[in-house]
Amino acid sequence: MSTFAPQVQDRETDAKFKEVMHGKDVASKTGFMSAISKNDDAQKAAVDEYFKFWDNKRPSNETEEDKKGRLTEYATLTKHYYNLVTDFYEYGWGTSFHFSRFYKGEAFKQSIARHEHYLALKMGLNKGMKVLDVGCGVGGPAQEMARFTECHVTGLNNNDYQVDRANAYATKLGLADKLNFVKGDFMQMDFEPESFDAVYAIEATVHAPTLDGVYGEIYKVLKPGGTFGVYEWVMTDKYDETNPVHREVCYGIEIGDGIPKMYKVGVARDALKAVGFEIVHEEDLAQKNDDVPWYYPLSGEWKYCRTLGDVATIFRTSWLGRQVTMKSVGLLEKFHLAPPGSQKVTEALEEAAINLVLGAKLELFTPMMLFVAKKPLDG
Repeated sequence: MSTFAPQVQDRETDAKFKEVMHGKDVASKTGFMSAISKNDDAQKAAVDEYFKFWDNKRPSNETEEDKKGRLTEYATLTKHYYNLVTDFYEYGWGTSFHFSRFYKGEAFKQSIARHEHYLALKMGLNKGMKVLDVGCGVGGPAQEMARFTECHVTGLNNNDYQVDRANAYATKLGLADKLNFVKGDFMQMDFEPESFDAVYAIEATVHAPTLDGVYGEIYKVLKPGGTFGVYEWVMTDKYDETNPVHREVCYGIEIGDGIPKMYKVGVARDALKAVGFEIVHEEDLAQKNDDVPWYYPLSGEWKYCRTLGDVATIFRTSWLGRQVTMKSVGLLEKFHLAPPGSQKVTEALEEAAINLVLGAKLELFTPMMLFVAKKPLDG
């Protein structure tokens, strides 16, 4: 079991910071326009707080103190990461911040939804169930889960901006009776024990400093006999931390995605078992030999686009589109039309994209290691 001490939260300060940085009306702007409209001072503070973990550091010169700092301040790191990147994510990807498998002839949005449906199917989500989404983003997956299964989803997130946006979307889409989103740290959940029928996490628990820590909290709030399903970001068994090339790939993913430390798949498996879960299903969906690779939106392989919407999405997420965004943001920042540090954020996202694709091609990384686990009836 983890002995990791959760980071102390100051929710009042977080809420005030969100209001200063993003404004009172979080639904008034979205995407690129919202990304360049943040308060200058708050943006600079968020950039400084996030990049203090990474500035002037690479795998070749990072110290044990550097590594420990990212783990100790995991909540601050993640919170400010999403203060900085949420609008870029929505601009490039939509409201579901995750990867997915693709079938030939399948549109981007269809693939994203199917990936969510597959998790719901494997977990056995049904009408009337009380479900927790751990690390819910701006609520895209929760919307789909509620529509697809007619369950009620509570989303947990430690970023106030994303919580507010998720609730605004739920109201706008007429789903407020099926969805609610709350502020909280998944390493120290405020919910009553045994209060959810099922819990899922989609590419979110990778932000935890220790996997047994977050899995243990999930186990606590899950009813006996309940199901936990997770698409986990992990390094594969081929990853060798002593290999400089491997470590550079992993580090690039960490710095560009706000991750205190990437773990290997065996760590995730062992952590689930250590806290008491019984794993009933596991598969790496990135290793299905699909004709269309899961990372194609980042690699910009236009031949797989099936709709005009796909073309727009793939342009924004491709190398060319990312360069256009990065240079445009840099130019706007130079003329004080975008807040300070905006280009630095896009450069970190670019490093992540490059290394996600390289990690996939070298079979060092997967964003969709699926585990479905049960809490024993006597747990």
